[in-house]
Amino acid sequence: MSLNIWNDQGPWPQRARLIRDEIESLQPDLIGFQEVLRGEGVDLLDEILAGTSYHRDFVVAEESLPRPGVVFGNAIASRWPIASRAELILPNVEGNEARAALYCTVESTIGSVCIGCTHLNWKVDQGAIRERQVVALVDHLLSECVSIEFPPILVGDFNAVPESAEIRYLKGLQSLDGKSVYFRDAWSHAGDGSEGLTWSRKNPYVMQWLDPDRRIDYIFVGLPQPGGWGEILSCKIVCASEREGVWPSDHFGVYAELQTENQT
Repeated sequence: MSLNIWNDQGPWPQRARLIRDEIESLQPDLIGFQEVLRGEGVDLLDEILAGTSYHRDFVVAEESLPRPGVVFGNAIASRWPIASRAELILPNVEGNEARAALYCTVESTIGSVCIGCTHLNWKVDQGAIRERQVVALVDHLLSECVSIEFPPILVGDFNAVPESAEIRYLKGLQSLDGKSVYFRDAWSHAGDGSEGLTWSRKNPYVMQWLDPDRRIDYIFVGLPQPGGWGEILSCKIVCASEREGVWPSDHFGVYAELQTENQT
């Protein structure tokens, strides 16, 4: 599962409860979170997951927040122990918000699984920056997963539509910087055939930006192993409904199920 939690804006305590309820309903084994705040008197990840058995890790993307002692970043939660972790500050240009990626290898019941979580630059005219970011984050992910049989997983808020160069690169539809890769887009592969919007004006938290409806949040998975190990079985949009006028976040989340038994 992947979700941009919109830091602690809006009615955060109620939103945190909705996010927690969705997690309890879905019971995902791995979760990538974006826009997590941690620091002095603040730990949004703990507020969502307190009392659960999830193992957690966090990477700082931005330290120069208006709130002293509080940092902004991405997190991974795992049902299984985290055996190793790595982080990467992504390419950017001076004056832009810093972006980072977190990579964790977890020791699951089916063996080692490698997952990366990221949050790319958000402005619609920053495609060139995002192109540099996806090349860097995938290079690092593949270096972390080189000896792991289960297909690598990459989740996050990519702030890019499916037709963009940065997403086409991830899907093996074009090269960047003389490089090419291939990941399956879980929604394209196993969604319900709709647009799969994760940034939608039906959500009142989105309306203030006057942005068009878009799909910008993704779960990507490497090629499955022979026998179907890692095949994408289903994908759906989650955290996409309100309760008493409160929505879980400004983004909708993405949830996918992968095959964990090799049929050969």
